This record gives sequence, structure tokens and C-alpha cells, in this order.
Amino acid sequence: MPYPHSPRSRVGQPMSEMNITPLIDVMLVLLIMFIIVIPIATHALAIPLPNGKGIFRTEAINTVHIDARRDRLFWNGQSLDRQQLLNQLAGAAALTDQPQIRFDPDPRASYDRSARTIALIKDSGIEKFAFVGNERYRAFGAH
Repeated sequence: MPYPHSPRSRVGQPMSEMNITPLIDVMLVLLIMFIIVIPIATHALAIPLPNGKGIFRTEAINTVHIDARRDRLFWNGQSLDRQQLLNQLAGAAALTDQPQIRFDPDPRASYDRSARTIALIKDSGIEKFAFVGNERYRAFGAH
């Protein structure tokens, strides 16, 4: 009489284990298809970088202003765009004795433009930063 677990004991009996080889083959083919079909994720992070020197003179105390009509930026009263402001700030931050940068937005200037400008000033490396003109708005809703 053969032993109960020997290969001879199974001859003529139905196989009780499931054959998972075809399942594994199908899963591998599906995995390869997904890898080929799904595009490679390309992430882009726009980081503003200075691309030149500032076009305006840097004083000991400089004011960055935002007007209310079109959210235009001003450096000591002279109009400039965001990239030009970044160049001005980078030039000011590179000086050994950094000048003071004062932020004085119009009360009706957009919050988004103001927040982005503050972040730009912070990221440029300016250490002497001040908010000015806030005393004009002590009474809420006065302007």
C-alpha cells in the first residue's frame, strides 16, 4: 500500500489545488499594459527667479506699493511688473547693508496680489521688512 502523501497515491484522483499560473500571467500582462498606457507624470513648479539687475535705484528705505485700480506694482512710486520687482528685491537683498523695504498697499488692492507680493519679498531674502500705513485704517470700514 502506498504512503498517503506520495505521488502514487494521487494517480487517478482529481486535482484539488487551483492552478493560479494563468491568473499570474494575466495580472503581469495587465500590469505591463498599465505601465505602458499611463503617461509619465510631469510635475512643474514655477519658481520665480531673478533674471537681471533692478532697473530702478535702491534707496536706504524703499516702498513697494500696490494700487487699487489695476493692482499695479510700484517701487518708490515707479511702476514695474512682478519680474522687475523680483529683480529689484534680489539686488537689494544682495547688498551688504540691506535697505529697508516698506509694504504699503492700497486698501482696495486685491488680497491675492498683496499676499503674492509679500511672499515674493519674503522669498527674495529681504531681512528688513515693514508694513506702513496701517494706522490709517484703525477704524474698520473707514476707507
